[in-house]
Amino acid sequence: MTDIPSSSRPGFKLPSVSSIIDMLRSGDIALAAGVMGLIVILIVPMPPLLVDMLLAISIVFSVMILMTALFIQKPLEFSAFPTVLLIATMLRLGLSLATTRLILAEGHNGTAAAGHVIEAFGNFVTRGNFVIGTVIFLILMIVNFIVITKGSGRIAEVAARFSLDAMPGKQMAIDADLSAGLIDEDTAKKRRAELEGESAFFGNMDGASKFVRGDAIAGLIITFINIAAGMLIGILQEGLSFQEAGSVYTLLTIGDGLTSQIPALIVSTAAGILVSKSGVTGAADKALTKQFAGYPRALGMSSAVMVALALLPGMPIVPFMSLAAGVGYAAFRAGKAKEVRDQQEAAETLAKATMGSPGAPGAPANNQPAEPPITDALKIDDLKLELGYGLLTLVKEDESGTDRLTEQIKALRRQLALELGFVMPPVRILDNMQLEPNDYKVRIKEVEAGAGQIYANQLMVMDPYGNRIDLPGTHTTEPTFGLPATWIEPALRDEAELRGLSIIDPSTVISTHLTEILKANVADLLSYANVQSLLDGLPKDQQKLVEDIVPGLITVSGLQRVLQSLLTERISIRDLSSILEAVAEIAGNGRSVQTITEHVRSRLSRQLCAANLGPDGNLPLLTLSPQWERDFAEAMAGIGEERHLAMAPSKLQQFIGAVQNAYEKAAQQGEIPVLITSPSIRPHVRSIIERFRPQTVILSQNEVHPRIRLKTVGSV
Repeated sequence: MTDIPSSSRPGFKLPSVSSIIDMLRSGDIALAAGVMGLIVILIVPMPPLLVDMLLAISIVFSVMILMTALFIQKPLEFSAFPTVLLIATMLRLGLSLATTRLILAEGHNGTAAAGHVIEAFGNFVTRGNFVIGTVIFLILMIVNFIVITKGSGRIAEVAARFSLDAMPGKQMAIDADLSAGLIDEDTAKKRRAELEGESAFFGNMDGASKFVRGDAIAGLIITFINIAAGMLIGILQEGLSFQEAGSVYTLLTIGDGLTSQIPALIVSTAAGILVSKSGVTGAADKALTKQFAGYPRALGMSSAVMVALALLPGMPIVPFMSLAAGVGYAAFRAGKAKEVRDQQEAAETLAKATMGSPGAPGAPANNQPAEPPITDALKIDDLKLELGYGLLTLVKEDESGTDRLTEQIKALRRQLALELGFVMPPVRILDNMQLEPNDYKVRIKEVEAGAGQIYANQLMVMDPYGNRIDLPGTHTTEPTFGLPATWIEPALRDEAELRGLSIIDPSTVISTHLTEILKANVADLLSYANVQSLLDGLPKDQQKLVEDIVPGLITVSGLQRVLQSLLTERISIRDLSSILEAVAEIAGNGRSVQTITEHVRSRLSRQLCAANLGPDGNLPLLTLSPQWERDFAEAMAGIGEERHLAMAPSKLQQFIGAVQNAYEKAAQQGEIPVLITSPSIRPHVRSIIERFRPQTVILSQNEVHPRIRLKTVGSV
């Protein structure tokens, strides 16, 4: 039976040379092959010619790393440096092992046993005296290990720590700019990505600096092993004299050490430049030139000091005077350049002042100021959330790149937009160092609307029945509804769940409080611009209706007051078309906002009733007794649109007590009813009840939809 060649077997085809070349051209394949090559160097003996080639690659690679570190604009542009550093370190350690194998195995054959690169470095440094060569090599080792490597590692460690500590504040600044509308979502994502990359980079550099330190220690140990083991092998096994063994093996070891330590020294310098460049933008040469030239007096004083040194007895005059002349010329040029810059800045300042003065001589015709006017300082934020510094971790992004508090606020704005019918202004989140560490404040139009105290690293637990919680923690009051609560450590979460307690994280506490504050003050947040935006956003078939009533029957500001009146009682204005139709029916002829609003409410009867249905689908009612109806009707004073309530204070106290008793009885039945009154007194009854029960719904008889099933639970 004849064997079939593998190349002619069905389904088998040898790869062509071109396909192999294409695979090697692929970046990932080439990198994988290179890393595997480093492992091969550690295991397989290498011939001297190949070792020479790899040593040359190591030196060129280290120089390329240094040049890249010098010319990049900012450290994050070389974010692959930790990976590059690991590869360079592995290459040097692999070459050190390969050269050690050659030195110990072939060193007795002469100084070229480990390749010509090592021989050339050894001869150049020792100059026939291996003691001097050893001293120079040890000095290079000390400089690399103690000075550059240790300093770079310390800078990387501090930079990583400071970068991580500053991350929450920087994220908060990005979110604040986004909430204030200074940047868009794409810019915010880009800044967050840069911030994450910066923190990851300095964290990786902190770990990568240990590679450099370990490389220096390994080089020192390998050097002593090569000298000691080489001397023993040369004298005991190869029969060389002490002088011959010392000369050959010391030269080879020093040459080997230099070929590994010089690239290590270059890479260590590159690492030091890279980590010390944080906060400096631009290439290293331009940054240094700009900062040195910015202080010509410092250069002038340096020149004077060098002149004084040159005049000291015994000092060589030529080098010091040459340097003094060069630095003095640089100081002169820097002084001239600074004078020109100062004149330009003075001219720009004068031009700005002239342009900002109306009618000033030389002012441009358009008279536009070149800088923002001082009136910009008068602008206020519609919504602001101020956090104490102990709560900054709440806006720290997690592994997914988001923070829980910001996402909850975004979801809150979407929810309120669906419930109330217009988009709330952005919430600006910022830190306030004047607050206590765990305090927060909510401001509406710069006026405090709510405050509370939370603990960022703990959980709030509440008993559903209002009982006091006996778990260890900080007993407090829930900031939204004033209920008793306790802050506990996260380790007690399981025990709290077993007890049936409600568990709330700090971000949810703030977002819940913010929700109630916004609902209570939603009318103040509906601006003229919001109303105009709502009108502009109506479909084209509704725009004709807008043209018919605005401004002929009602102005935009009048419509704004109608919508605010609805929002005050938490009535959604999402069905803006129906609201405009109702306004068109009654507006004009000097109608008051209150009259228009009451008519609009009757047109929204289905919506009002549906929002207050009970679990059984019925509308629970509390009716106002005929006696109170007469009392309110008789207490009305004025004529027409000027009518107002003039009831005696004692009578009002009786009414308040009757309402509270009726709602307490309804609560005992598990009902949350609405109060039904006649249309003429509904606004006045509402104005009284909202002071002590702001969430109570007051409907007139005209606002009860005929198809809604009613359920009377009591009477006032």
